[in-house]
Amino acid sequence: MKRFLCMSAFVALTFAGTATYAADECTKLTATGHPDYPILAFKSGDQIVGAAATLVETIAKKLNVPIESKYMGSWAKAQAAAREGEVDIIFGLYHTKGRAKYLDYIEPAFMFDDVAIFVPKGKDFPFKNKKDLIGKKGVTNEGESYGDSFDAFMEKKLNVSRTDGLDAAFKDLLDGKADFLIAGYHPGQAEAIKQGIEDKVEVLDQALLSEEMFVAFSKKSPCLSLMDGFSQAITELTTDGSFTAMEAEAQAAWDKAH
Repeated sequence: MKRFLCMSAFVALTFAGTATYAADECTKLTATGHPDYPILAFKSGDQIVGAAATLVETIAKKLNVPIESKYMGSWAKAQAAAREGEVDIIFGLYHTKGRAKYLDYIEPAFMFDDVAIFVPKGKDFPFKNKKDLIGKKGVTNEGESYGDSFDAFMEKKLNVSRTDGLDAAFKDLLDGKADFLIAGYHPGQAEAIKQGIEDKVEVLDQALLSEEMFVAFSKKSPCLSLMDGFSQAITELTTDGSFTAMEAEAQAAWDKAH
């Protein structure tokens, strides 16, 4: 279901691998991401790993700046850490007006991410667009945003509760507390396999939406001078096949661990 962001060769930028960071006060980068969004980002010990984490770490290495990945406790806490300037970078998130108040997004996005509707096996329903969810009970993970447009629609038109973790959301779904679950397609599938419930749930054929996924700097970071370098490198690494290889490596690591 996932589609990669297509970037024209005409906008590809030359990246100098020997570039260094200019700001004297920027001596190190601290990054975080979603602890439960395989294969893009997931918790491993005290770190967040995955394809998006590898992308950010690769760019930092090219820029000759040290970087540390930190697990902050939850996705909501990771966003709070970026808001308060406790981390410099947060990776693997959609653009929203609320987040843009405390984040500087790096253009271009590094991929498109499909969001899916999960239902109990045998309890699917006709679904063509978000309006088909009206009148049903839904569940999703705490801290998730699906873009300004759908977030507003969900707030005004839908009955969607939130849980502390995708595992709890699937439990509510299978316990009959919800008719559908909203989650990223790949992390949702990975969580179902992790729990051994892949035969008890199914994904509706039509994706709910597809959103651009970004890397962003905290507005309070002393390393904002690195944004141009990150932008150039994201363009390069998503057009030369490097990010595809990162995804394959992340998938292998996730499969081995689970």
